[in-house]
Amino acid sequence: MSTTQSERLRELLEPLVASQGLDLEEIAVDSVGRKRVLRVVVDSDEGADLDAIADVSRALSAKLDETDAMGQGEYTLEVGTPGAERELSEHRHYVRAVDRLVKFQLAEGGELVARILVVDDEGMDLEVPGVKGRKATTRRLAFADIAKSRVQVEFNRKDKQDQQDEKDMKEEEEA
Repeated sequence: MSTTQSERLRELLEPLVASQGLDLEEIAVDSVGRKRVLRVVVDSDEGADLDAIADVSRALSAKLDETDAMGQGEYTLEVGTPGAERELSEHRHYVRAVDRLVKFQLAEGGELVARILVVDDEGMDLEVPGVKGRKATTRRLAFADIAKSRVQVEFNRKDKQDQQDEKDMKEEEEA
């Protein structure tokens, strides 16, 4: 997809996505044989549920049908969310990833895996998991020190309610 087509599609679709209460994260046109697929990735601070995806998909489809932004050939429109292991590239992505485990590629070289605790305009406070029985530590990381970052999937993480329930049970046992 040419930059001009990408820019035209973004200019056309972004206000429509925003009117649905979502952010337009990505647009990509892929050719699969003779078919073209327009992939649109949307998100919001609250996340995008299936109803929101369906609503924005219908709105985008109608808008694309009334314009020639995709040309005259057939194409398939796919609308979705960034997914579990999304790459973080904008401030809002980091804000949405608070309390998530993230793998950072550092600008100076090396990697860091840590949980985002707080995000502000300059960077973020992180909790670095302890190794071999050691306690977790905190660290400040500036946005300028990050080359690349991606959310990590956690299968065995207890949510805050599970942790509070365990704490309450221990306190009751001790009483």
